[in-house]
Parts: sequence; C-alpha cells; structure tokens
Amino acid sequence: MTASAIPRGRSFVARIAMTGVSPHDDEQERLAKIVLTLAMLLVAALSCVWVITYFALGLPVSAAIPLAYQVISVGWLFSFGRTKRLESFRASQLTMMLVLPFLLQLSLGGFVPSSAAILWSFTAPVGALMFKSTHSSLRWFVAYAVLLAVAGLLESLLSPADIPTPIQIAFFVLNLAGLSITAFLLLRFFVLEREKERAKSERLLLNVLPAPIAARLRDSHGTIADGFAEVTVLFADIVDFTTISAAVAPEQVVELLNGLFSRFDRLTERHGLEKIKTIGDAYMVAGGLPLPREDHAEAVADLALDMMNELNVLGNGLGASQLRIGIDTGPVVAGVIGVRRFIYDLWGDTVNTASRMESQGIPGGIQVTERTYEKLRDRYSFVERGTVVVKGKGEMRTWLLQARSPQPIPRRIAESPTDPVQPPAAG
Repeated sequence: MTASAIPRGRSFVARIAMTGVSPHDDEQERLAKIVLTLAMLLVAALSCVWVITYFALGLPVSAAIPLAYQVISVGWLFSFGRTKRLESFRASQLTMMLVLPFLLQLSLGGFVPSSAAILWSFTAPVGALMFKSTHSSLRWFVAYAVLLAVAGLLESLLSPADIPTPIQIAFFVLNLAGLSITAFLLLRFFVLEREKERAKSERLLLNVLPAPIAARLRDSHGTIADGFAEVTVLFADIVDFTTISAAVAPEQVVELLNGLFSRFDRLTERHGLEKIKTIGDAYMVAGGLPLPREDHAEAVADLALDMMNELNVLGNGLGASQLRIGIDTGPVVAGVIGVRRFIYDLWGDTVNTASRMESQGIPGGIQVTERTYEKLRDRYSFVERGTVVVKGKGEMRTWLLQARSPQPIPRRIAESPTDPVQPPAAG
C-alpha cells in the first residue's frame, strides 16, 4: 500500500499505519513500513485474548509474555514515528515474533498445554520474507526450526500448566486459525500491492517502448535490434517555435507543447502507428514497426493530414504557427538503446531523408519523397514541388501531400527549389 493509498484522517488504524512513513521513502520502503505496522497492530490485538485468559487462569508469567509484546511494540512504534528507521523497528518485531511464542510455550509446560503456541514463531521467517529478503528469511526460518527442535527436546522436562481441556482445544483452534489468517491476509495484502506497483511500472514502460518491444525486453537480456525492409517515417516540426517560446513564460512553453503533442499521441494511437520520440518541438513517428503492416504509408499519410488539422484546432496559444512535415518510405534498423533510460530508436537513410523532407519543406506543407509518393499516388492527391536540393542527398524530386483522394492530381508548383513556394489549399 502506498502512502497515497491510505488517506490521512480516514481512520485511526490508517493514521497509525503511516507512523513510520517518510516523504523521502521509495514505494517499496513505504509498503514495507505500512505492512509491518499493520502486522504489529494485528498481532497485538490478538494478544489480548492470551493476556486476559492466562491472567484469569492464574498464570501471570504466561500472561506477562504477550503483554510484554504489546508494551514493547507500543514503545517501538513511538520511536519508529520519530526516527522513521525501518531496520530497527523490523528487527525488534521479528525478534519478538520469533522468541516470545517459544517462551510462552515453555512457561505453559509444552506443546499441549500451550496449544502449540510456538507456531506463532513462524511469523518471523514469513515477515523476513516480506520485509527483508529471501536470503535473510532463510536465516530466520533456520532460527525458527532450531527453536522448534529445542521445544521438542525440552518437552519431557516441563511441568504442564493446569489448563482446562476445552480452553486448550479452543486455543489450538485459535492458534491455527489466527496464524493462518494473519499469514494469508498479510501475504495477500503484500502481493496485491506489489501487483499494483508492477502494473504501474508496466504502464510506465509502455509509455517508453512499444508493447511488443517491452515484452521482448522483459523476456530477454540480449540486444534488441531488427531490420525492416520497408517502413514509413514522419517528422513534424512547429515553424518558428523558438521565436514563439522566447516570448512566453517557460511554463507556457511546456503547456503548449504538452497540449499539442498529447493530441498527436492520441492521433498516433488511433492510426496504429508508433511514436518514436520528441526532440524539442519536433515529433517523430513510424509506421510498419515493430509489427509490420502493409498500409504503413497510408496510415502515416492520414496521420500527417490529421496533425495539420489538429494544429488549427489548438492554434490559439501558438499564434499563426504552422507545421512542417516530412515523410519518407524505405528500410530502417530499429532497436533499444540505453541501460537505465531505454529508448526505442530508428537508424538508416530513410530516417535521415524523412528528417530532411521536414527541415527543407515549406510551412504548412507535407513534403514526401518519390518512393512515398509512388506508394500513395493512387489514393491521395499531391502537388509536385519539383526538384529540391536536399542536404546530404543532392537533388531529389518531391511532392506535397494534399488530401486523401481516389485519383491523384499532379501539378507542378515550382520550377526549382529556389522558386518561392506557397502551400496550396488542401483539397
């Protein structure tokens, strides 16, 4: 259970459970502190039955043992609230859970008179497993086994207390049921909270990596790298955003980008594409990976058209800004890089060319390469821009995507890349 999972002031028990939690604790430490405190409260409450019963039977020494657990636990809880140190509180609880049931059984004269009270010592290795580590829990289990053996060896030397048989039977049932219920509830509670944390981590991982890649990363520790014979890559950039951002507060810059890119994220998901990354005010998407699909070029083209429309919807904060989009189709290499902060990225000439289509495109235009045009010409309308000198590529013939259409409408709008070019009206 996380700190936020227990609303402050909601209940007395909830407030006590948060006693040792510090704002600086990570989720795992907060969970351990809360569950250990709840376990202490549960055992202390059940101990009242033993204290009252043994005092009533005239067994003050036996009654003093569970009472000592209650008093010491309360003292440690106050100390825990001040120091917030889990280690000392955990050590005290596990030690008392291990030793006191053993002493209680000896004081009552063995297994039968005590109704096998030593079974409660088993909560120590269980608690160590939950709150420390598997290695540490093994040592606590060995200690439990040793105490169990010692109790067996001393059995013949002890004088049984005079406890009525019905009470012994009732305590047998109470010990077995109490231990089983306590262990089950705590383990179930702990596992449920761990599952919540795992689900949260899973969501965070899926925000960084495509689902198929995340699954492969969980199942394999090797390098994840794939070659794709044909995908379509899109780069989008906000024209003159640097100038715009210099004129507004930093918070507003982040808010504007977050608003626009969140809309782009939803569009990307709707079209079944993969967002690769954002670089400043640039947005990169790919279609046809990590799972190949035949209509990757069409999906990216539809996304580009929708992105243009989306900027118009959000355009208040961005003034008269326009998008500049570039698209190319071809082979790429894709893979995961990084150790602590993973990123799924693409490499290859197709990526570089798509980036050049964007950077050397025109405001408000969706510039595509010839190989993208050839895949889309039968279903979309284009305007031929002409031959453009592309940095690092030389002269390239490019087109401007206009709209989805059953018949292409090729027109030449520039004789050379130096001619002034205005984006034609869509449609």
